[in-house]
Order: sequence, then structure tokens, then C-alpha cells
Amino acid sequence: MTKKTMLIIGVLTAFALFVGGAMPVMADTLSALNIDPSLLPALAFAGIGDIDDISKKIDGIENSLKEFSDKAKADIENSGKISTENAAALDKLGEKQTEIANRLLAIEQKGGASDPTPKAQSWGQQFTNSAPYKSFVEGNTSRAKFEVQNNTNVGSDATVPPDRRPGIVPGAFQMLTLEAFLNSIPTSSNAIEYTREATFVNNAAEVAEAAVKPESDITFALVNMPVSTVAHWTKISKQLAADNAALAAYINNRMVYGVNRRVETQLAVGNGTAPNLSGLFKVGNFTAHGYADAALGTTFKKLVLIRKIIADLWVAGYPADAILLNPADWAQIEIELMTTTGMQARINVDQQGVTRLFGLPVIQAIGVAADSFMVGAFRLAATIHDRQGVMVELSEHDADNFTKNLITIRAERRLALTVEVPAALRGGDLTPV
Repeated sequence: MTKKTMLIIGVLTAFALFVGGAMPVMADTLSALNIDPSLLPALAFAGIGDIDDISKKIDGIENSLKEFSDKAKADIENSGKISTENAAALDKLGEKQTEIANRLLAIEQKGGASDPTPKAQSWGQQFTNSAPYKSFVEGNTSRAKFEVQNNTNVGSDATVPPDRRPGIVPGAFQMLTLEAFLNSIPTSSNAIEYTREATFVNNAAEVAEAAVKPESDITFALVNMPVSTVAHWTKISKQLAADNAALAAYINNRMVYGVNRRVETQLAVGNGTAPNLSGLFKVGNFTAHGYADAALGTTFKKLVLIRKIIADLWVAGYPADAILLNPADWAQIEIELMTTTGMQARINVDQQGVTRLFGLPVIQAIGVAADSFMVGAFRLAATIHDRQGVMVELSEHDADNFTKNLITIRAERRLALTVEVPAALRGGDLTPV
């Protein structure tokens, strides 16, 4: 333990004892030690402060501290100015000093204080901090398996090596939002059987007494949807997995992100042919909007089309909760509005940073084909059935991994998408003929 640390320990211990039972002599104590009272918060909470800064502020008071200790003991024995209770507190100086010493030494060794507030862990951090991963890199097992919890991607830290940029330069992590607008429920099956409303013709009407009541038409279809698997793998060296946890965490982040990015594309445009998901744009999963170019006027045709469909859904009893667009198409709409006088107000961003059009969130999904769109009551219309969240597995028993000290990392997710109410999703060509 350094001399500075011991000095800080002495001051903090004296301070802690007097806070506990010697407040009447606090002012005299500070005066005797030449300590600025404003420094006390920094000393009292040294566990969250900068130890170097604190030590600089209290340099030169070591001798004063010794004088104070001797004087305090003399006061207890002779003058009685300090109470018996305070004398007992001083007798515990060694015990308190040891406790604070251990805390300060840990702070100094770490180069600063640790934040007691729990931090959200990234996908990769969850994996490298897990017991299966630690057991794997220690050689206790040849496989490791871990299911990633859904969480905000907060990135990874890295140890800073000499002459090297600290951390890892992040790759592209696009915000994935489509899944957030769909209901999600777990399943333990490998297939989902559900009833889909095929047609609903509402002929409800007023009826005169003794007259024949009108008949409405509701038809259903029984649909069986298999659970699909989205997966990929890569290889890293076993030394990397053991020696550079930050990079290993980053790689795992990438693997999880890669799976979920592909899932978002499948949710939008999966063609339903195994092993693909049956996406929202698959024929039969949505209702074509039915508008021709002539019905859209002469200006802002795309906006007119979107607004008409929002109205149509409302009339049909399916209030829209989002608009799904290709990013390039949304950019074109925004540019058109921003460059037209008086139209800028048609675009707004809410407090959560969500871009809205006609009051509805805009979902930008790269899987959506250019010049295609969809407006819908997404949470009503479709459901994600999660058979298995993103599972990350490591194994050295793959091909020649053992002889080359390589590890295969595999990430996969199993799910199905069912569309129960196609009438609640309307879309098609954004520029109809």
C-alpha cells in the first residue's frame, strides 16, 4: 500500500469516527488538520471519486494527523473534553482503518472507483460472463451453450494495450424495429396450427318487423406453419476466446445481431417455402390496396395513397398502428416533404425518437422491396411464435478445430410467424399504374 493511500485512510477513518459520534469537536478537528470543510464530501465518498485528486488535496497533512491523534488521546485521559463514547470510537480506529484500507487499496489498484449501479450487459457480455463460457475456456468442457436474453446492445469494453486504440471499432449495428410492432408468444412445438379469418362480409342492417334478416359471410382457413431456423457460424482461435474477452464478446454480439437482422428480413418478405418464414408481404398474408394511379391525384401521390389506406383500415375496423417502408422510399418521401413549402410539418419525431407520418410510426426495414409498402394494425394481424431465442454455442469438436486450436461459434434462433388477420394489413405498390 502506498504512502498516499495510508494517509487518505487515516483522514477518512478520523472523519468517519467523528461523523459517528463526535460532531461537537468537528470544527476544531478540521482546524487542527487544516482541512477545507468543502473537501469532506470528496473524502467521505472516496469510493466513487478520483483517488489521485483526493491525495493531492491532502498532501502535507501527515504530521498534523499524528499530532491530532496524540492530542485526542490526551484529551480523553486528562481533560475529559471528548466523551467516553467517543473514546470508545477512537479505540475502534484500527478496525475502521483496516476496513477502509481494503476498500481504498482496491480502488487504487483498479485506477479508480467502480460504479455500484448495475449495467445492462450486451449480448456478447452475457455470453462471456456466463458460467458455460468460463468453463469452456478453462478447458473443463468441450462445448458451451447459452441462450441470449433480449437486451439493449451496449457494446463491449476492451483492455487498452500499448500503442493501440483502446476498445474495438464497432461495425454497423442497424436498429431493428419491425419485431417490436408484432405480438410475440413462446411455443414449445415445431409447428403452429392456427385459424385464419379468410373473409368477412358484414351485411348487418336494419330489419323491418317480420322481414328476413340479412346474412353475413365469415369464412376461415386452417393453416399449419412450421417453425423455421435462422442460423450462422464462424471460427475464432481458442487463445482469442481465453485471452481477449472484449473481442470475444464483440464477435458474439455480431453473431446475435446477424441472426436478428436476417429474422427481420424474413418477417417482412419470407416466401413461406421451407425453411423460410411466411413473411408479411407473402401473397395471402396481406390485402392488396387496390388503388390505381388515377385515384391519387397529381401531387404527393405516395402520401395520398398511404393516407387513403389508413382511412380504409379505420373504416374496416382495423386502426393502423404503423407504416412499413423500404428506407430508400421513406427517404424520398421525407425529401419531398422537406423541400416543399408548408409540408415540413407533416413529418414529426416523438419524444422516443420515433419518426412518424400522419401520426403513425414509420418502420424502415431493409427487407422490404423498393417501391413496396404496407400499412396495418400489425399487433392485431400477426404473431411471432418463439421456439428458441438466439442460442450461441461454442465447440472445438468441428472439422480440424482440435488440431488448430480453433473454436466454432454458432448462433441460431427458431421461430414462426403467423398472420391471423390479413385484412388488417394492406399494401402493395407504392407507385401503382
